[in-house]
Amino acid sequence: MRVSPVIALDIGGTHSRAALIDDGRIGWRAAVPTPGLAGPDAVIDALLQLLAPLRTPPAVPVGVAIAGLVVDDDRVTMHNGAVFRGWTGFPLARALRERLDRPVTVINDARAAAWGEHRFGAGRGCREFLFVTVSTGVGAGLVLDGRLHRAGNGFDAELGETLADGGRTTLEDIASGTALTRRALALGFGSAAALCDAAEAGDVRADAAWREGTTALALKLADLAVLLGVRRCAIGGGLGLRSGTLARLQQALDALPPMYRMQLVPAELGADAGLQGAADWALR
Repeated sequence: MRVSPVIALDIGGTHSRAALIDDGRIGWRAAVPTPGLAGPDAVIDALLQLLAPLRTPPAVPVGVAIAGLVVDDDRVTMHNGAVFRGWTGFPLARALRERLDRPVTVINDARAAAWGEHRFGAGRGCREFLFVTVSTGVGAGLVLDGRLHRAGNGFDAELGETLADGGRTTLEDIASGTALTRRALALGFGSAAALCDAAEAGDVRADAAWREGTTALALKLADLAVLLGVRRCAIGGGLGLRSGTLARLQQALDALPPMYRMQLVPAELGADAGLQGAADWALR
């Protein structure tokens, strides 16, 4: 029996957001700064204050999306010590259940966004679907045969951590917004946005620098097309949704034989993808 509505939480490095979602529609929502450097207990206290105005029955579950490695559906480890401290195998689901006295599920935020896009956004009706977010880093979530791919060790769609350049670096080091910013500064453009503007205006150096990342990502997508039969990929994130990114990805894929191609589409749900995915996942 499905329970509705659902409380959704999206814990990010800067802000944590909450929403009450019923049948895919967001009603009440709120946000609070994430005290990540103060440790997990401080974050939980902030979440409880965020949810304090809600008055829902104890049977209403909570779905949590969080920017970290989620092992065995509960233990969360954060690798960015400059944003989160004390998150090494922290039992987040159990801690929230004890404080909220209601069912709680926890899922990585990129996987939550992938599930949200699959259920309610750009991945509707596609059984082999990939969501990729290109922003500061590169994150992803994978749906196979209509099911979200989950691994017990948490490494279930870490596209950004896959090896590139002959194993000398990772895809994130080449295709992320951080990587593009680094190239932009080296070329004297000042920022990734300025480099993209110059590329769109016809600057050959800027275009080549931008294509370095999009080509690397496109080749990874090609591998997934032929390895797993992924048919559609939704691109999200600040850089991913930037005008010109999707076209450059598409051009790189079109240069390959048909077996390596997939349909590329822009993500539809924006910042709400993680909330939507976490809420729907909590019902399962």
